Amino acid sequence: MSITAHPRHSVPLPGGRALVNGFAYESRGDGQRRALLVHGHELEVHDVHEVLAGERAPTAVFPLPWPGWDRGVHSVSPDGSFAVFSGQRAIRAVGRGGETLWEYRHGCWGPEIGHPHSGDEQEVCRGLEHGSCRVSDDGGFVWAHVVGAEADAGAGDGKGEGEDEKTWGTERWVVLDARDGRELARLPLDSVAAGSHHLSHPDGIHVGLCVGEGQDGVRVYWARWDGEKLTAWDVGTPADRILADVHPGHAGFLTVDHYGSDLRLHALDGSVLATAEPDPAGDEPLGWDYGCGFVDADTVIASTVDSDDDPDAGAHWLLDARTLETRGPVDYPARPADGWVRPLGDGTWLTYDEESETLHRWSASAS
Repeated sequence: MSITAHPRHSVPLPGGRALVNGFAYESRGDGQRRALLVHGHELEVHDVHEVLAGERAPTAVFPLPWPGWDRGVHSVSPDGSFAVFSGQRAIRAVGRGGETLWEYRHGCWGPEIGHPHSGDEQEVCRGLEHGSCRVSDDGGFVWAHVVGAEADAGAGDGKGEGEDEKTWGTERWVVLDARDGRELARLPLDSVAAGSHHLSHPDGIHVGLCVGEGQDGVRVYWARWDGEKLTAWDVGTPADRILADVHPGHAGFLTVDHYGSDLRLHALDGSVLATAEPDPAGDEPLGWDYGCGFVDADTVIASTVDSDDDPDAGAHWLLDARTLETRGPVDYPARPADGWVRPLGDGTWLTYDEESETLHRWSASAS
């Protein structure tokens, strides 16, 4: 039985695809929902609900520290007073006036170990690899996934003789003081990242890190910092699940298999509480896409793709958020919505129409 999607808001938003399919969406435990959209050489911060109400002006604008660097996942402090950028060779905090507040230097995300640099901070080395950062919900700390300095690589880091690619043992997860960028704690990671992203748990204590390794898999880590001790654990068993979403109504988190074989609800220690297979209808070779998450504490929305890559076979499904039992496919009025979805956790979700460059907000109820 299909479930009718009711339109709540629609607004033209060129470039808004990144808010639904990408890492431009940043939520906080206090209910903040923001879009971090790159426009030219600037990062624009928008309140999602204001955007949906028709407000086009950003709440804050920060200049990009490295205009030629278009990768990395950035973050903005809860009060909007500063942004933290994940660069190719540094984490940098920037104030609303564009001033550099501090910089934490690290090794280069470029794929070759020991490749030369010109000394120009705007130099961008080849390669698509990148890290990510996240300002804590209380604004006091910055979590960052970085590459260790080249001086830290060498014996014991897994690099074989003559091997010139970035190897195990060179990456780390660090906690920085948001006031001055001072390193407070670090965790060596056994990962070889293509990219990563962070999620702050709404409990205000735990932070998750998802490290994608391309065809080699995906790793998920969780950690907490009590001001003195960093406690972390790897929940990537098997190491091929994407950290998808969290919600205040759940102590754990949601993941999707790298190749779409299932969705899982986990406790924070990684144990599986519920699983959903990707073939709700039972008569089509479907797989889960990466777009999924909590519509609210009781409902998960997820998208499917056809195994033969048929663009007309995609659909959105609502599931019970505690059992992951399928409630039914979503039926959109007029033109169907497919592709990724962005659940907002408040009973609504977003889709983006590429043809009209329009952002849509939906709910499963009429009000």
